[in-house]
Amino acid sequence: MFRSARLAVLAAIVAASLQAVPAQAATTYEAENATVSQGAVESNHAGYSGSGFVNYDNITGSYVEFAIDAATAGQATLTLRYANGTTTNRPMSIAVNGATSTRDFPGTGAWTTWQEATLTTTLNAGVNTVRATATTANGGPNLDRLVLGTPSTGTPVQANGQLRVCGVRLCNEQGKQIQLRGMSSHGLQWYYQCLNTASLDALAGDWKADVLRISMYIQEDGYETNPRLFTDRVHNLIEQATARGMYAIVDWHMLSPGNPAYNLARAKTFFTEIAQRHNGKNNLLYEIANEPNGVSWSTIRTYAHDLIPVIRQYDPDTPILVGTRAWSSLGVSDGATEAEIVSSPVNATNIMYTFHFYAASHGTEYLNTLSRAADRIPVFVTEFGTQTSSGDGSNNFTRSQQYLDLMAQKKISWVNWNYSDDERSGAVFTQGTCPGGPFAGTSRLKPAGVWIRDRVRTPDDF
Repeated sequence: MFRSARLAVLAAIVAASLQAVPAQAATTYEAENATVSQGAVESNHAGYSGSGFVNYDNITGSYVEFAIDAATAGQATLTLRYANGTTTNRPMSIAVNGATSTRDFPGTGAWTTWQEATLTTTLNAGVNTVRATATTANGGPNLDRLVLGTPSTGTPVQANGQLRVCGVRLCNEQGKQIQLRGMSSHGLQWYYQCLNTASLDALAGDWKADVLRISMYIQEDGYETNPRLFTDRVHNLIEQATARGMYAIVDWHMLSPGNPAYNLARAKTFFTEIAQRHNGKNNLLYEIANEPNGVSWSTIRTYAHDLIPVIRQYDPDTPILVGTRAWSSLGVSDGATEAEIVSSPVNATNIMYTFHFYAASHGTEYLNTLSRAADRIPVFVTEFGTQTSSGDGSNNFTRSQQYLDLMAQKKISWVNWNYSDDERSGAVFTQGTCPGGPFAGTSRLKPAGVWIRDRVRTPDDF
């Protein structure tokens, strides 16, 4: 057979195979038609779809169970529409064919205000069981419907797939060097309400972000006060980012005390659970030490050697981001340079080193260090601001642009601090924006928010 004929036959086979596996159209399952245990079908609050909604009894264990039909096996999105007229979160356990995860259902402002919670899961061909069970004595929210669909197309994750470190760069699954651009959350103990359905939709759709950094503080009223609560919040945000086709950085936000070894046992517990549950995903990065400070590079390196094998026994593929000395300044803030890392790197593969800067505080010395380091070791800027290192004060957009130009030139991925309505100038939204919005456009953005949104929206050549 001539080459042209062979190519024609192959093209026909590929076309036929694509037609044989059609995308799953969105299908709606009304809650009032599902199996209800310890709840009632009602219609006394406006805005529902179908003929009503389910009002959960205020008891742990009340549930709504859907039988949903998938045309083919594979990844799918499940979107639950709900209302919660209280100010108290009503978390639920979502079991898909028995595999469970916990989702938050925070207050929506009124029983007539409906919001959506989305998760990505894997379904079997044919009938699948999805059960939403209240996990507290408050019961679940009012549940309107479940919509089955396929994950978003044309997303950063779809374009790049599983990331890996190749040489001193971050590469996609085709081996192409890429640059991710996105936003960091503020601390989950303070500004979790800023990470709702509407704000995350805006981050993915209007901002066109590639990556969400999920910043979970360990101290400062964070993880150590309630490990279960904060771990579940991270699980939820991983699923939210996944459903929108964004990458997610799981940020172990240790800051004070500055020695990461202080939290090593907690880190092992946390990352074991994260890696076990999410090792099948291709959109994660693990940041294992936010800003080590007051300790030597050798101490940080030892911490990495203790923690990385714990992660790798469950997840061999996800890139791991290692904090550097002096608040992840590559040592500059302690009078050192990247040379200490170059001469004594972490003994592990598929890792990168983090660098943080705040343009109004960190000038030429920091910029030159980043430039040199990026030619010798893999670097990811997991946090930066246009203000001072306090995250406040006036913006230095000129210096910030110098950093961004350098990072574009050298394919250094970056994440800006932060996606919240904190009163400081580094929070992109004006105070009072969360949780009601609007989050798209620029009407509720501070000057730093307007500036960084424009630059997040500028795409890399994926």
